[in-house]
Amino acid sequence: AWWLAAVGTAWLVLLALAPEAVWVAFPLYFLQLHLLPRRAGLAAVIATAAAACAGFAVHTGSAGPAVAVGPTLGAAVAVAVVWGYQALYRESEQRRRLIEELTATRADLAAAQHTAGVAAERERLAREIHDTLAQGLSSIQLLLRAAERALPGTPDTAARHVQAARQAAVDNLTEARRFVAALTPPALEGTTLAGALQRLCATTSARHRLTARFHLTGDPAPLATAHEVALLRIAQSALANTVRHADATTADITLGRRDDHVVLDIADDGRGFDPARLPAPDPETGGFGLAAMRARAHALGGTLTVASAPGHGTTLTARLPAAPPTPTEPEAHP
Repeated sequence: AWWLAAVGTAWLVLLALAPEAVWVAFPLYFLQLHLLPRRAGLAAVIATAAAACAGFAVHTGSAGPAVAVGPTLGAAVAVAVVWGYQALYRESEQRRRLIEELTATRADLAAAQHTAGVAAERERLAREIHDTLAQGLSSIQLLLRAAERALPGTPDTAARHVQAARQAAVDNLTEARRFVAALTPPALEGTTLAGALQRLCATTSARHRLTARFHLTGDPAPLATAHEVALLRIAQSALANTVRHADATTADITLGRRDDHVVLDIADDGRGFDPARLPAPDPETGGFGLAAMRARAHALGGTLTVASAPGHGTTLTARLPAAPPTPTEPEAHP
């Protein structure tokens, strides 16, 4: 401001000495509008234009309109140009800030989606491992214990248990390789869900002291791969829980359709339990089975209910909407 005041004072001195100094008013307008605030700059331009008109009139000895046209028109042009530029600059700055905010928001959204995807994938893998590999290893452990009890009195029975354990290990190795390849579960390859459940019952009956039976009611419509995988995993996990905890002699798996839902029932005649008093899941003792099954059902818009009481067996019911399969629908990935 002090520098601009000095320049303005020098210009007034020049204007007093020579009329040609009136032309210097035009660049002076731009300096004032650029260096001063909006209102102060406009006031300075008006004052400078008035001084230019007065000085030129004094030198020419004429005070007509022609004397005021040049400085006034120059002031108007300067104001229009500078204010127009400032408006464009403000708009450009606003757009720049909006672009920066948008870029930052997109980065935050991408990070949030990545975090959510990682968490969902971890949950999915945890369910897959629990329903297949963990249950298979538990089955192998039970078979080897049975073989150990059968020795040395009944070696033939022990050998059958060991053979069943070996087959269970082979099946679990296949499951592990399928996880790595991210393919459809081998139990569903080349067969229907009903066929896979039938084979699951036969395998469970052959390996453990449990008679597992499969029942198909009606003719359920074809399901999407994700629905079939979820129902198969639920059945696998439920039967594994029956073998490990229920001390049951029979278990019945029923697949059917009710209204617009596919329903899977797993019922056993075991010792039962109180669903309201389940222990919290623990990495050492387990307890993740029901939570994993319920998460599978909820992920596909379905429900999972458990009806049980001590001494009265357990019935687990999974209901999934009978969504039509799509041509290239993969297993449900987050």
